[in-house]
Amino acid sequence: MLQGSLVTLRARHPDDVPVLQAELHDDVTTRVRADNRPWRPVPPLPEHSPYAVTAPTDDAACFSVLERAGGELAGEALLWGIDGHNRCAHVGIALRPAHRGRGLAADTVRTLCHYGFRVLGLQRLQIETLTDNEPMIRAARAAGFTVEGTLRASAWVCGEFVDQTVLGLLAREWRDR
Repeated sequence: MLQGSLVTLRARHPDDVPVLQAELHDDVTTRVRADNRPWRPVPPLPEHSPYAVTAPTDDAACFSVLERAGGELAGEALLWGIDGHNRCAHVGIALRPAHRGRGLAADTVRTLCHYGFRVLGLQRLQIETLTDNEPMIRAARAAGFTVEGTLRASAWVCGEFVDQTVLGLLAREWRDR
């Protein structure tokens, strides 16, 4: 387990799957803004869920986010697209609606950075998010990420192409904080 100030990141448990499925995947409007893959309905069976508990892989590290105060499941966090040769990865988080707006996102991003830089030895982490996703941009910047640019009309969301913001953080910048 990884401890942040406000959150704990741990391996996903089977009991997490139905909660994450119901609150993060089945909310179509939220899901299509958070994932670049098209939304599809999935049966309410744990093995079909995008949150299914699977064996670890070299290219992704998936966590459940727990609030330290009370231990309640707050959402998911992951490093994905882990590239061991170039030592980089992408950061992704999604918090359940009741856990948003309380500083958990920034602490989750910081905790993922600790894992990526200190544990995995990565040299770069990157976040791509919709340009209007101000909470994610604030959380990333609070963790030390720098806005690097805009990917124009790069995401298909609810019937239109929208821009994405790219943020990056290097290991040396993390260490200097």
